[in-house]
Amino acid sequence: MSRIYGKITGIGHYVPENVITNHDLSQWMDTSDDWITERTGIKERRFITKGVDTVANMSAKAAQAAMERAGVSKEEVDFIILATITPDYFFPGSGVLLQRELGLERIGALDIRNQCAGFVYAISIADQFIRSGMYKCILVAGAEIQSTAMELSDAGRATAIIFGDGAGVAVVQASDKPGIYSTHLHADGRYAEELIMMDPGSSRPTRKYAEIDDVVGSLPYMNGNAVFKHAITLFPEVVEEALAANGYATTDLDLLIPHQANLRITQAVGQKLGLEPHQVFSNIHKYGNTTAASIPIAMSEAWEEGKLQPGKLVCLASFGSGFAWASALLKW
Repeated sequence: MSRIYGKITGIGHYVPENVITNHDLSQWMDTSDDWITERTGIKERRFITKGVDTVANMSAKAAQAAMERAGVSKEEVDFIILATITPDYFFPGSGVLLQRELGLERIGALDIRNQCAGFVYAISIADQFIRSGMYKCILVAGAEIQSTAMELSDAGRATAIIFGDGAGVAVVQASDKPGIYSTHLHADGRYAEELIMMDPGSSRPTRKYAEIDDVVGSLPYMNGNAVFKHAITLFPEVVEEALAANGYATTDLDLLIPHQANLRITQAVGQKLGLEPHQVFSNIHKYGNTTAASIPIAMSEAWEEGKLQPGKLVCLASFGSGFAWASALLKW
């Protein structure tokens, strides 16, 4: 009996039409294009059109592109995994809403919340389902709407300059040849409060959503120094872990697609691993940090640019709130 592997056969993305430049942000807060670019590498990001874009319909548009590229019909999809920290509703999760958008009936839909590491965690889950034989074709989505949680003022500047909206989807199918070699998942809850949005939280003093703007903790908080310090250590570690687990070295790696958190982090990770700039994909200058959506959006653009060719050795790596970090090693 032949062994079953998970393989990514298609990738697609969608970003909202509204382009918000650094200059636009400077109209609302004390900042500048030079200041933001120097610290983050971000030049612009996308914000949704309120009342039009949703996590579910952005994911559906990305899924349509991914399925077309994979050459599969929606009838072949037998499970959905959606990673997001910004679901359309507090409940139910947006996975079932994506199912509804695509016109799929009765198949399972799973939402996961692992923040910036969410997409790689979701790929790992999909891979295990495929390897077990439970499912044959899974849509794995990463999608976020963060613009509606940003305070576009001096008070919210630390996070407002960083985050953006968008969605990316991968089709993961059963294959008799290795595609996803291995995945590696980690977390350390001791640092949970270093990157956090407390509300609405069930253990908080109030859950009166109409008054949420008055509740302390309803805006994202980030200890940038702590995040940077841990990211530049744990990113390289989890990449090397994936390579070592499969008998490879960094010199064998064709492309690293990291979570798009900060250009300085991406560059520091590449340098620590001894990778050349062309071996590390970055598109943060266009979209900012789209959390769970950043890796699939980057993968989709890398595919469009011809950087994901059959046989290439590719590593996905992420780090973020939790702290949670993860990697996946792929043969494209």
